[in-house]
Order: sequence, then structure tokens, then C-alpha cells
Amino acid sequence: MCGIVGAIADRDISSVLINGLKRLEYRGYDSAGIAVLDQQSCIQRVRTTGKIKQLEEALNATPANGNTGIGHTRWATHGIPSENNAHPHVCKKSIAVVHNGIIENFESLREEQRSQDYEFTSDTDTEVIVHQLHKHFYSGNNLFDSVRKTVAELEGAYALGVISTDEPGCLVAARRGSPLVIGIGDGENFIASDMSALLSETNRFIILDEGDIALITKEKVTVFDTDNNEVKRTVHE
Repeated sequence: MCGIVGAIADRDISSVLINGLKRLEYRGYDSAGIAVLDQQSCIQRVRTTGKIKQLEEALNATPANGNTGIGHTRWATHGIPSENNAHPHVCKKSIAVVHNGIIENFESLREEQRSQDYEFTSDTDTEVIVHQLHKHFYSGNNLFDSVRKTVAELEGAYALGVISTDEPGCLVAARRGSPLVIGIGDGENFIASDMSALLSETNRFIILDEGDIALITKEKVTVFDTDNNEVKRTVHE
């Protein structure tokens, strides 16, 4: 089972991501990584095979600091355990994604994307997601609409966390067939595969329903259902 953590805040969130990933170690994993938007809104990504300890050591050598970011622990399905196959995946240094689940139509999407000159650096099904996000974003959509259009083209299961250099003030989350929660903070918000990852940060949670997509900023969480209607989800305390 893979694990997802994400955060958007006024403070540096690299330690939040690492601590959240540690709380998800019980799921089992063979690689881990984080991606954050730094002060220049550039993506700083660090990935390693092995345990979170190896990721921490890599971050000590190459720090990745910022106010918005996502992290992931991966259990290999498509592709061997390797740094290239570890999440987060990034397209053209502009969009990063973490993904739990399996995309069943990734082969057809990959062939289509290759014909559009997208380059693949991993053997994962997840990489087609970040390329599809990039295609929609640079066709004139904002990040939220790019996620909405992309998930409509995916077959299978997913929980997603997405960040972009062009919209550093937001984090987008989506789920279908794989659980994802939003942690509500004070002037900061979080996402995770389950509540346990965020208990050191908050005790207030929204559990996303099947098909939900959430637009998350430091100040606000807005959730939309499968029909793209804004909905109110219960905040559990």
C-alpha cells in the first residue's frame, strides 16, 4: 500500500511531509520522496529507495524547503523499486503529482502522449497522469480544471495530490477507489492517505467521498463532487 501526504502553509512543510510519511510506514513501501515549491516557486524534489531514513539523509544533503508540497511512500507495482520510479512524478519542471491506486488505461495514454512528444523517465502508470495534467494545464486550464479533465480520462483507481509552479498557492486533491482525507489547520491545510499521518498537525478532518476533487489553499478548502458541484463535506473532530 502506498502513502500520500501533502501540505500548504506559511511555514516550511518539509518536516511535516517527512513526519507524515513516517506515520504511514506501517503500510509497507520500497521507496519514498517529496516535492516542494521553494521560495521561487520552483519544484524541489528528492526521492530515494529504501526507508524514510534514507530520504531524510538525502534531504540533509540536498534540502527541499517550501510552503507547499507533497510526499509519497511507494510499494512497487508498475516498475521495479528505483529512484526513477519513486513518486512524486514531475512533468517539465512545472507540475508534480503523487498517486495511490492503479491506472488501467495507462498504456493507451502513454502511447498517445509519446506521439505528443512527452518523454517518460519511469516505468510507472502514474507518469501518464502528470503528463496529462501538463497537457491540459498548458492548453489554457487552471490547475483545478486540469485535474478535473485528467481524472475524467483515467480508468482505474486513484488518490492524487497535485502542485504546480504556476499556482504555488494551491494544492489539488482527488480520489476515486482509493482513500484520501483533508486535514484542516489554522491558516494551513493538509492531505493524507489516512488521518494517522496528520495527527501531530490537526484533529479536524474531511473524508473525501468517491469522485471528489478538492481545491486547497492555506485559508480554505473547497470540495466538488463528480458533477463539478461545490459540496459541503462534514468536518470530523
